[in-house]
This record gives sequence, structure tokens and C-alpha cells, in this order.
Amino acid sequence: MNPLAATGRVTITVSRTVGEIVFFALDGMVRGLRGPWYPRQILRQMIEIGYYSLPVVGLTAIFTGMVLALQSYIGFSRFEAPDAIPTIVVLSMTRELGPVLAGLMVAGRVGAAMAAELGTMRVTEQIDALHTLATDPLRYLVFPRLVAGLLMLPLLVLVADVIGVMGGYLVSVYKLGFGPIEYINRTFDHLEAQDVISGLVKAAVFGFIVALMGCYQGYHSRGGAQGVGAATTRAVVSASILILTADYMLTEIFFSR
Repeated sequence: MNPLAATGRVTITVSRTVGEIVFFALDGMVRGLRGPWYPRQILRQMIEIGYYSLPVVGLTAIFTGMVLALQSYIGFSRFEAPDAIPTIVVLSMTRELGPVLAGLMVAGRVGAAMAAELGTMRVTEQIDALHTLATDPLRYLVFPRLVAGLLMLPLLVLVADVIGVMGGYLVSVYKLGFGPIEYINRTFDHLEAQDVISGLVKAAVFGFIVALMGCYQGYHSRGGAQGVGAATTRAVVSASILILTADYMLTEIFFSR
């Protein structure tokens, strides 16, 4: 009932968990880089994270671009500045909405799948069996997922940026009365390389976070089917929170003046 004791317990628990996650990530990357490598596993995870996530990321991006253009028109028309819509759409997609929404979608689809797969392997003692076969589970299971998340999410975000801008183009040209050439020219007028690069860096960090939380929660799953379900939930929630937290920190680094 002592509030100070409760606060202390929470602080210690959070600090311990953060430390475990950091050492888990470092251990997985260091062991994986030392080899031996498993290129089939890396390729399989790249396909799972990248190719199979294209539909959900593409749909999210195009409707986000369309809604963004429509809402921007409604807002900017009050200030007689609808010409700023192309700039708002492309900057919002490349800097923020593309990386964040793609990260959250991949966290819900891939992070949950990773946690469920590794959690099932843990409770059915398949991970322990890898040790008996002289195979390091961190090298074989964790490292390929971390590498695939780090590499594939920037590619997904690049596609999402293009699709999102196309969604804004469709609404602006066919509903709001913009000229096609005018819209394209205004899209690129204020777009800088830093806007795209910052979004891709964010995407790489988000991809690593998604893979890390999925692997960590699944790898440490306990308690049978119920434990696997809890690990899956924790993987998605923790990855989503960390994505939003990292987004603010990276935005502060890239765009603070």
C-alpha cells in the first residue's frame, strides 16, 4: 500500500525489462554477425515481412493519401490556400504517415506472427531441441528476423510513399479540380532529399523494433497456449508504443532547429 514502494517496484521492473530487451537485441545481432549465416532463413523472413505485407501497407497508404488531400482541402480552403495541398500530402507521407502507419500495420501483421511462431516453438520445446542439434536459436531464429525487419520496412515505406502521393493525386485531380501537371509540379517543388531519407531511416528503426519485440516476446513465452496468446498481444502493443516513441525522438533529431 506504500506508494513509494509501488513506484520503486514498477521502476525496477521496467528497468529490468528494458535491460533484458537491449541485451537480447545485442546478443542476437552479435551472434548472427559472427556466423554461420542462414541465407534461406533471411530470405524467407524478407519475403514474409516485405512481399506479404505489401497489400495491407498499400491499402493503408492510398486511403491515407486520399483522406489527407480531402481534409487538407477543407482546412486550407478557409484560408484561401488550397494550392498547398500537394506539398502537405507529400511531406506528411514521406516524413511521418508513411513510416508510422507502415510500421504499425507490420507490427500488427508480422510482429504478432513472429511472437506466435517463436512462442509455439518455445512451449513445444522446439527451441530447446535446436540446442541439442548444436544450432544457436538466436542465430537461426532471431538474427534473420532482425535483419529482414531492418531491410524490408524501408522498401515498404518507399512503396507506401508513392502510393500515398498517388492517392492524394487521384482525389485532387478527379474531385478537387487540380490540373494533373500542376499537382505533380507542386508535389516536387518543396520536397527535399532529407524528407525522404528521414522517413526511410525511421522505417529501418521501426522494422527493427517490430522484429525485436516479436522475437523477444515469443522467445520468452511461457505457460502453454495461454502464454503464447499473451506474448502475441504484448509483442503488438509494445512494438506500437515503441514505434510512436521512437518516431518523436527521430523527428526531434532530424528536424529540430
